[in-house]
Amino acid sequence: MAIDMLSWILIVIGGGLSIISAVGILRLPDVFTRMHAAGIGDTLALGSLCAGMMLQAGWTIVTIKLALILLFMFFASPTTTHALAKAAIAGGVKPILDEDRIANKNALEDTENKGKNS
Repeated sequence: MAIDMLSWILIVIGGGLSIISAVGILRLPDVFTRMHAAGIGDTLALGSLCAGMMLQAGWTIVTIKLALILLFMFFASPTTTHALAKAAIAGGVKPILDEDRIANKNALEDTENKGKNS
């Protein structure tokens, strides 16, 4: 009974982390922060989901398969994120910095003030 409750808690946590990661991919401003949300969030979500499913399966071949999937994804997800980031930098994509946002905000305010003064 306690193992079932713990496994379901892990599965729910994994599902929540997966949803948070998906929202991060949709809402974050540039490709680099989106990759961060995908890489970190999905790795944590997969870890929780696999751990919960391993507890549900007990000591069976399914647990070994889930452990192998988890091991593969533990190395593949960060490696893929790193490769995508290097490709984005090589392609000329620049990260959005706070200075860029402040400059854009000030330029927008200047434009609005000029329109009011005219």
